[in-house]
Amino acid sequence: MSIFRSILPTVVRNNGWRCFATGVPSDTIAELNKEMESIFGESPSPSPLGSTPQQPARPTNGSKDRQPVLTHIDSSGQAKMVDVSSKHDSTRVAIATCKVLLGQKAFELVASNQIAKGDVLTVAKVAGITGAKQTSNLIPMCHNINLSHVRVDLTLNEEDYSVMIEGEASTSGKTGVEMEAMTAVAIAGLTVYDMCKAASKDICITDICLQHKTGGKSGSWSRG
Repeated sequence: MSIFRSILPTVVRNNGWRCFATGVPSDTIAELNKEMESIFGESPSPSPLGSTPQQPARPTNGSKDRQPVLTHIDSSGQAKMVDVSSKHDSTRVAIATCKVLLGQKAFELVASNQIAKGDVLTVAKVAGITGAKQTSNLIPMCHNINLSHVRVDLTLNEEDYSVMIEGEASTSGKTGVEMEAMTAVAIAGLTVYDMCKAASKDICITDICLQHKTGGKSGSWSRG
């Protein structure tokens, strides 16, 4: 009788056809694995007993395939505010845009300055500037930045009855102003909605996005 048949009742199968059994001599297990190799025609898988499982390979610091990481999460997965104290001051600028689709009726009222609440474009412009300065109070992990300049421009577009909003924020410091620029256009867009909501409930704020940024370690970036 082969060793395979004699020891089979005491063998535990685990992860493929390699066999292990408590109390079975190691030379007997080795002989059994050899016999099973001759039967199944392949080498046995590595033993999980007394060995450390292989870990997935991790890219080194110099690897070009290194994936970006989320900087607002610590090693335990908890939210954190990034420590920028070691960064160097640099001039940083960001430009963002958004669009407010008014519809024909509301658009014509805005264009003729007949909205009951007042001058929509002027109020929204001021609101956008104020919003940029309040970014750290609105977005939990944003730093409180000393802004050197904020610009918000609103332009009427008759082709699709919309208001195009562009916001620019700049500073000289350790962290960027992308969120300040996007907050500026978002708050300006919401203000347009608030000023015009009595005329239409179909108004839609869309396409809030960063268009351009400069400064910092990552340098300059522009959309498309």
